[in-house]
Amino acid sequence: MPISRAGRSTESGFTLVELAVVLVLVGLMLGLVIPRLPGVSEGRLEATADRIAGMTRHIYNEAALTGLEHRIRINLDEQQIKGLRLESDGELVPLTGSGRGSELPDSVRFVFVEQLGVKKVNSGQVDIRVLPVGWIDETVIRLRGEDAQLLTLHLQSLTGLVDIYEGEKNF
Repeated sequence: MPISRAGRSTESGFTLVELAVVLVLVGLMLGLVIPRLPGVSEGRLEATADRIAGMTRHIYNEAALTGLEHRIRINLDEQQIKGLRLESDGELVPLTGSGRGSELPDSVRFVFVEQLGVKKVNSGQVDIRVLPVGWIDETVIRLRGEDAQLLTLHLQSLTGLVDIYEGEKNF
């Protein structure tokens, strides 16, 4: 049978100093990892560009499947993007699901939208036509994130694909 001596403890555990060191290390690791997560600071810009690219591809496919013209509407004043379907009676109907669009995060902004050979705007509203025959208005979208980071999106007219470039890219 064990006998306890005065001043010695047979119980094991962590001291307050050991717990404080572990908490400091966990805090340092979180400080390094959190800024790199998608949707946080710089990651929001890339996530927004990817969301616009996915939405564009979805609308391109919807136009081909339904046989109806669609539109991608970008409102630069309200920092919104949304998809619309042009019905046979001429009415523009908002899309649901992946094509419905959204408002940009606070840290991401449209700089300009340029429909190549037509117009370049940095305010107001732009409609990008998506035709059911497999055609989309060739368009360049410039996005700015925190710390003035820029991304350029190029919507290809024949494929509906979106190329994403870091910084300024001219076409």
